[in-house]
Amino acid sequence: MSSFEFASPYFLYGLIIIPLLIVWYIFRGRKQSAYLRFTDTSFFAKLPKSWRSYVRHLLFVLELGAMALLFIAMARPQSSSTNQTVNVEGIDIVMTMDISSSMLAQDLKPDRLEAAKSVGAEFIKGRPEDRIGLVVFASETFTQVPLTTDHGMVLNMLKDMKCGMLEDGTAIGDGLASSVSRLKDSEAISKVVILLTDGDNNAGSVDPSTAAEMAKLFGIRVYTIGVGTRGTAPYPVQTPFGGIQYQQLEVNINEPLLQQIADMTGGKYFRATSNEKLEQIYEEIDKLERSKIEVNEFKRVHEEFLPFVLWALALLLLDFVLRHTLLKTLTD
Repeated sequence: MSSFEFASPYFLYGLIIIPLLIVWYIFRGRKQSAYLRFTDTSFFAKLPKSWRSYVRHLLFVLELGAMALLFIAMARPQSSSTNQTVNVEGIDIVMTMDISSSMLAQDLKPDRLEAAKSVGAEFIKGRPEDRIGLVVFASETFTQVPLTTDHGMVLNMLKDMKCGMLEDGTAIGDGLASSVSRLKDSEAISKVVILLTDGDNNAGSVDPSTAAEMAKLFGIRVYTIGVGTRGTAPYPVQTPFGGIQYQQLEVNINEPLLQQIADMTGGKYFRATSNEKLEQIYEEIDKLERSKIEVNEFKRVHEEFLPFVLWALALLLLDFVLRHTLLKTLTD
């Protein structure tokens, strides 16, 4: 990259004198004009105009140009070239979300799933340099979005995610195994799974510990998040008449399992008991897995005043030559 600037820009204020000199020159020319009275001036209209009448102001223009160029030269114009090298350490992240019916519990507002979607969306927006994928699971698992830098698509799919898309249940092992399969061939230096659930593994064909061993084998860190307050939480239940009523159901998160998965893979376990706590968890993960940007900047400055000085001297030299040759009679 290149740029142009002045080392001593205050000298440019000297250019203000240029329009003032033009005004002075005009008024001086009017005062110095000679007057002769003739009864009939039609004779002068027939006379051809001399080339001198066209160039009589040239000397003043040359002097003004030289003065302007010297002011610019004194302001020390400089051009600079910058070479910037940015090395970004790529991070691939798969967000693995539980969409079982228990995610409709309203201990987080408006419910666990919507709170997770909202906070997850802000997390995605804050990581423009990373590839992000989205995996959902209930009793089975499904890849909503493979790893991509198209965060707009990820956000749209996250927004449309809802309970009931898959058969009900909680297959933590299957969800983690599916996420590992998306990351195992990645060439990124850092590979991360953020696994969010509100229950215990009660479905699927892959044991969570086995899935964690797979993640460890491929160098994938797993951050686990248990979503739900401690004790009981209001859960919507459909009545025989088609309505919805809320019952207080016990929150059953297998924290030892989630802690074990995180420990085995070099990640960390978090418990989100409120919207604010969930936001803090994503903020902490964001700091722990921040892309490393290494910037090396080289700046070279070149002085550019010499061309302005040479042009000013050329104009002054031309002024001197014309003043003492072709335009000599005009200044005597």
